[in-house]
Amino acid sequence: MTSLPPVAIEPTGERAALKLVRMAVEQVCPAGVLPSEEWVTGRYGPEPIHEGEALAKAIIETVERLTKEARR
Repeated sequence: MTSLPPVAIEPTGERAALKLVRMAVEQVCPAGVLPSEEWVTGRYGPEPIHEGEALAKAIIETVERLTKEARR
């Protein structure tokens, strides 16, 4: 059985998707939960996974804050 060659993913597609998610997070989440793109790049690195991690952390922190507020 022969394996297929890996499919190349267009980097601009990933980056464009991450930019859209970042825009949504910046509009919905509280200020300060999402560091700037420059900070993420400088601190973690330039790969899309690093931006994705920062976005995920911001979303989780927002959910935790909202859950805490709802319990009050």
